[in-house]
Parts: sequence; C-alpha cells; structure tokens
Amino acid sequence: MQTVQLGNSHLNVSKICLGTMTWGEQNTEAEAHSQLDYAIERGINFIDTAEMYPVMPRAETQGSTERYIGSWLKKSGLRDKVVIATKAAGPNANVSWIRGGRARNFDAANLKAAVEASLQRLQIEHIDLYQLHWPSRNAPIFGNNSFNPQHDRECVAIEDTLAALGQLVKEGKIGAIGVSNETCWGVNEFIKQAELQGLPRIASIQNLYNLTARHYETSLLDETCYRENVSLLAYSPLAFGQLTGKYHDNPKAHGRLTIFPPNWSPRYLRSGVLEAVACYTKLARANGLTPTQLALGWCYSRWFVASTIIGATNLDQLKQNIDAFEVQLPKEVIQACDAIHARITNPGQ
Repeated sequence: MQTVQLGNSHLNVSKICLGTMTWGEQNTEAEAHSQLDYAIERGINFIDTAEMYPVMPRAETQGSTERYIGSWLKKSGLRDKVVIATKAAGPNANVSWIRGGRARNFDAANLKAAVEASLQRLQIEHIDLYQLHWPSRNAPIFGNNSFNPQHDRECVAIEDTLAALGQLVKEGKIGAIGVSNETCWGVNEFIKQAELQGLPRIASIQNLYNLTARHYETSLLDETCYRENVSLLAYSPLAFGQLTGKYHDNPKAHGRLTIFPPNWSPRYLRSGVLEAVACYTKLARANGLTPTQLALGWCYSRWFVASTIIGATNLDQLKQNIDAFEVQLPKEVIQACDAIHARITNPGQ
C-alpha cells in the first residue's frame, strides 16, 4: 500500500483510509474490530472517525464509533502503527446532544471538551489528525450548492479557532489539524490567519468527491489546495453506495439509502444522480469492470487525492474496495467518465 505525506505535516498515511461511520449503527463492535484487523493486514494505516459517529446520528449511539476503535487499540496494541483522525462537530441543531447540549462550536472551551472526550473514548493520549467536521459559519455544504448570506449566523472567528487548536497542539493532545466540508474561501482564510498569527497550518481537507460530485476540481484544487499544499481526503467515493450499482439493480437493496429516512441525505436520490449512476454502471460493465471498481479505481487514480476514505458494512465489501486500488483504468474509460460528467455535471454535489 502506497503512503503519502499530508500537507506540511509529519504524517505519512496510506492512500486508502478506513472510514468508520457505520460502526455502532450498522456494525457491531466485533465487526468493527474485524474490519480494523483486515485493513491493517492490507497495509492501511489511516483510520478516520468523528465524535458525532455513528450515522445516522442519535443521542443513544453518539461516540460509539470512537469507543469501538479505542477498545481495538487497547486489545491489539497497535497504536503506534496507525494514524488516528477524528473530527469535532460544528453547530447543528439536529445534534444538540453532543457535549452535553452545550454550544457546539469551535471556541476554546468546546474544542478542549471535544478533544478530551474523544481521547477518552479512543483510549489514547494523542490524536494524530484533528479535523473540524463542518464550518462554524454559514457556508454552502451538505448538498446546498449556493451561498445565501441571509443564512449567516453567529460564528467563531477562524483565528480564534486556530488559536484554540494551537493550544491543544502545545499540550500534546493533537498533532496535525485539518478541515472538512470546507470552501475555497475557508481554506484560504485558515491559511492566511495561520500565517498572520503564527498559528498551526491546516494539513488536509476532507471533502466530498466522487463521479457524481466533482466540484472540488474547480472550486478548490485550482490555485488553492495544490498551491498551498493542503491534502485532499476524499469522502463518499461510492456516493453512499449508489456507484456500486446495487440500487440501480434493485432500488430496495439494503443500505443507507433504504434503511435511513430519505430526507437524511437526499442528494444521492436526485434524478440526475440516478441517471448518472445508470451511465457509469453501464460503462463499467461494458468494460469488464464492476461499478465499484470503476468508481474507486477512478478516485484512487486522481493525482490530487491524497487518500480515499472507504467504508464498508462487511468484510467482503471491504476486500472489494481495497482490491480496486489495483485497477488501472484505460484512458478511454476515463475519457468516457469525463463525457458522462460533461452531460450530467455534479448531480450529487
């Protein structure tokens, strides 16, 4: 398994990152441990989680994912072999139970509380990569593709958030820092304030990126993350399973898009997504590939993707997802993907 340096940080991570957000909801602790064991066997050293997980978010299960990872770390004795990344939840009225119902924002008190709770659940003393799950401010994210200033809300200034994170770095509780679900303006502001204030610089950005959602290529890659050396951690490379083709073959197939309410993540149920998935599924099978191999092989091959976050609910899925790293897509197939994208542009964004 290839590794890559995250931004200007000291972290070297595998090109595949093990996502964990189903653990505690769709997966048991034993199943989570089996996935971790298998991922390590395959050379993956990078594990991503969040204080909010598992999904769908519920007060009764919140934090279970980190606890499962913590029990595995204690049992396996492999803490020094893995890079642990987790995330602090930002403001969201729908997850009011996080941190005891206190304001969920990125001020010093909240970040300190979030980090200490994650450390306790993970049973570790240091988080390798600490990320902000979504912006404190109003920003067009999670399927909202246009900025509306009328939705502006009170937020924590980015320089104050960086100062709080810098203190946690000094205390040895976190190492590198990153953002998630961020915009071009946000990345630039984090970098500017870090340089102006002498504060920690973000090493990574964890954003949506898949065949149905390629907005990153124009909104962030050009002149921003590439030139500022901020590494992309691509999440949802299979578009919540749509790009596996299973829902195309059977709209009632078991998975997040059928077991959770349709309003939880409606972007992947849009008509444009269904149309695009049909095209990508047909293209894959016409070239002797599974739809999963096409979607992941394409994502793995993109030169600007530092690490692709994959998730699975069973070991067979995990094996298929990792095996897809060896798929070399012919130039003609990549061109055909681009042609579909030109006709049906970013329906899952």
